[in-house]
Amino acid sequence: MEIFVEVARLRSFSEAGRRLGLTRAMVSKHILQLEEKLGARLLHRSTREVSLTDVGQAYLTPCMATVAQAQEAARVVAQSGDDLAGPLRIQAPSSFGSAWLAAALARFALLHPLLEPMLFVDDALLDPIEHGFDLTIRVGGIPDVHALAMRPLAPCRGVLCASPSYLARHGMPATPQDLQQHRCLHFSHLTDGTQWHFTRGDEQQTVRVPAAFTANNGLVLQQAAQQGLGIVYNTTFLAWRSLMEGTLVPVLSDWELPLNHLSALYPASRQPSPKVRALIDFLVAEYHPVPPWDRELQTSGILL
Repeated sequence: MEIFVEVARLRSFSEAGRRLGLTRAMVSKHILQLEEKLGARLLHRSTREVSLTDVGQAYLTPCMATVAQAQEAARVVAQSGDDLAGPLRIQAPSSFGSAWLAAALARFALLHPLLEPMLFVDDALLDPIEHGFDLTIRVGGIPDVHALAMRPLAPCRGVLCASPSYLARHGMPATPQDLQQHRCLHFSHLTDGTQWHFTRGDEQQTVRVPAAFTANNGLVLQQAAQQGLGIVYNTTFLAWRSLMEGTLVPVLSDWELPLNHLSALYPASRQPSPKVRALIDFLVAEYHPVPPWDRELQTSGILL
């Protein structure tokens, strides 16, 4: 059943074999044995692709639940000793992964030497279940509230900033509407596109800004802003050091940007394993209620 689930997920005998450490021939043999036992054809095979039959599609859902329960039982047994052990697959945005998570994960691994963390950094909104991640770190909302459970790790504050050289050439905007006359650097994964939302007390404004430069990575945008290209909509976990050093300057700091959250996601269909729970607890202790990057900015008086 586990082999069938992998073949159905990856649509490939060869890829499923690589994932499970089996040859393609062995994968095919197990699928044939399963079909013979059930007396039904589960998969359509062709030279180009593998797809589910109607029976296979109906069989897949209970199979996934059964396999998940068996894997969870095996994890409980394997982790019943004094320490956490085995592989732990984590996915995170590349900017946060490199700026903060990598160091925290190294500290966590030092506490649990039998653990085998695998960190995948990618700014694409990958499906954690489809890609087999034990834990996904994400900024913002959950794509499917039914399939994924969430635990908040830290507030994720936005900040507008620009280099002193850019502001010397173009001036400091006084209101959000002034941004329409400026060069703005746009993060392509923002759900509202180039609409930036601002709040000050009871006052709210939404401005559609011109995108002078677009990227799908926050660190790329920050580096462009440091070169004087324009005003960047950044996160404080990326911008804090540049703000402390003065290579970037806050813009419209009397206005608030929408507050996001840094969250840990895991499949809602099963309880998180002990090692996943331990990592989440560790990250909460590291980042909550005020993450270290915001503490630095508050202590220095750069941001309230």
